[in-house]
Amino acid sequence: MSTDTYTQRRGRIEHYFDRTAAEAWARLTSDAPVGRIRATVRAGRDRMRALLLDWLPGDLHGLRLLDAGCGTGALAMAAAERGADVTAIDLSPTLVALAQERVPAALHGRIHFRSGDMLSPSLGRFDHVVLMDSLIHYTAPQAVEALQRLAPRVRGSMLFTYAPSSPALAAMHALGRLFPRGDRAPAIEPVRGEKLHRLLRQVPALQGWQTDRTQRIASGFYTSQALELRR
Repeated sequence: MSTDTYTQRRGRIEHYFDRTAAEAWARLTSDAPVGRIRATVRAGRDRMRALLLDWLPGDLHGLRLLDAGCGTGALAMAAAERGADVTAIDLSPTLVALAQERVPAALHGRIHFRSGDMLSPSLGRFDHVVLMDSLIHYTAPQAVEALQRLAPRVRGSMLFTYAPSSPALAAMHALGRLFPRGDRAPAIEPVRGEKLHRLLRQVPALQGWQTDRTQRIASGFYTSQALELRR
């Protein structure tokens, strides 16, 4: 198991998404045709995004939302359409630039795009934070480290996803290792739900936060578990 901190791991993820995978990610998050495997990932991500948005208040007017790891901006745009004042940040300047290009004119001024660290205190305070598949490349301790750094600046809820540990996910990881190293994404870190919940309970900054809801989305090569932390 990796002993890296969140910050050390973040550097490798930034390099991958801004240089190696930007073009593929742009295609995956568009309406462009993709292969069968990527189509299952696209469908899974669409379902997960809809779930997380459903967990947020229906009316977001007057509320600040952080889309942490915004990618090409689909969730940020959906939240802004419901009235949220959105800060959307991603490690990849390339993906952030693409997200800005995709924003319709009606939402200009509602979404503030940044590239950099989603945990930066300079981003300010928020009513809600969404980390959709932003923590799946981190171990359970690294993910909890990220959440405890965000928690003091969040008034309402933190919605995040993790890669649930399972034999199927382990098999997909083994298949992924057959690809050349330069073509691989940073390894997805399978997380045991019981371990994650235990770590969350042990962190002083997260005392008083409730794990209200959790749900798994599985679609072919996409499997992700959503969890809600609420004050």
